[in-house]
Amino acid sequence: MTLLRDDDLARAFDHASNTYDRLTAMNPGYRCDLLRSARRLRLPRGGAGLHLLDLGCGTGASTRALLKAAPYAQITAVDASSGMLERALTKPWPARVRFLHLTAEELHTTGQGPFDAVLASYLFRNVTDPDGVLAAVRALLRPGGRLAVHEYSLSGSLAHRTLWNAVCHGVIIPAGTLTGDRDLYRHLWRSVLTFDTAPAFASRLTRAGFADVRTMPVAGWQTGIVHTFLATSAYPSATTTAVS
Repeated sequence: MTLLRDDDLARAFDHASNTYDRLTAMNPGYRCDLLRSARRLRLPRGGAGLHLLDLGCGTGASTRALLKAAPYAQITAVDASSGMLERALTKPWPARVRFLHLTAEELHTTGQGPFDAVLASYLFRNVTDPDGVLAAVRALLRPGGRLAVHEYSLSGSLAHRTLWNAVCHGVIIPAGTLTGDRDLYRHLWRSVLTFDTAPAFASRLTRAGFADVRTMPVAGWQTGIVHTFLATSAYPSATTTAVS
């Protein structure tokens, strides 16, 4: 199966937007793991005076996590899927949260930012040019700004790869088939298998000019399958520490 990309992927997310929250709710720890990644940014003063970016916000679960981790911050949330954004906008939000229909590259060219921190959840597997998106993110961040990437990125262990295949074929793809979104959830399955392992993505962050790169696992059944990657936009020699 060919992976979905760009406009085809955005349309698939548009179609899935009305059932997306129900399906992600089937994943134990989904929202708790997003909140843990947002809190790993360690934003001071509850985010007071800070401008944060939620890149690839989807229906707003990651935006809600950022808001809980930094309740006083100004948050800009962006996504390439208009359907997912429409779903996000049906939920209550404070005035300091705004949603934009843009990609990371488009956001950079519109003069948005700079941002004090960026949370990117389940994004980099889905872009055609992850290095280009990382360059755009680095340009959007203030010097020393913080980045947290919450992503399906396998540890490299055969056991974790086998577990991912079993969960996809036993739960995720059948559930997506029932909602008429089989292609999107087959894309999810394949995209994780073909994306960087956790050590490889950490190395990609370092090559992109990020410093202080760290890799941290999530809890529960997704340990070794989903990781939080932390980095800063500063330029001292980066030290990569893998914890998985």
